Amino acid sequence: MKFTKSIKPEEVKRDWILIDAEGKTFGRVLTEAAIYLRGKHKPYYTPHVDCGDYVIIINAKKAKFSGNKLEDKEYFRHSGYFGSTKSTKLKDMLENHTEKLYKLAVRGMLPKTKLGRRMLKKLKVYEGSEHPHTAQIGKGN
Repeated sequence: MKFTKSIKPEEVKRDWILIDAEGKTFGRVLTEAAIYLRGKHKPYYTPHVDCGDYVIIINAKKAKFSGNKLEDKEYFRHSGYFGSTKSTKLKDMLENHTEKLYKLAVRGMLPKTKLGRRMLKKLKVYEGSEHPHTAQIGKGN
C-alpha cells in the first residue's frame, strides 16, 4: 500500500513571492496571497504544518474595488466597553492604514489558530513599488 507523505516543519523550503496589486481587484490579490501563505500551491501541502511562502504585496494602494465599496464599506472595532463601537470607512483605511487593511482581510482566509497567526507574520505589504526584500527575491520568481 502507498501512503501520502506528511512533511515535517524542518523539511519545508520557503520562497519569496512578489505580488503587484496595481490594477488588480482587491479580493483577487488577497486570495492569491492566502494560497501562497498556506502553502496550498505546493505538492507537499500538509494542513497541520506551516509550509507556506513569504508574500510581498507592492503597490497596495493601487488595487481596484468594484461598485461603491470605497464609500460604503465600513470596518468595525469594539474595545469591550459599552458604547465603544467605532467604525472606519474602507477609503480611510486604504489611505491611512493600508497594511492593516490587507492583513485584516487575509487573516479571515487563514486558519483561526496559532498556525494561522504564524502564517500571517510572513505577509509584507508596501504602499509603493519599493520594498527592502530585494535580496530574498531571486531566481525562484
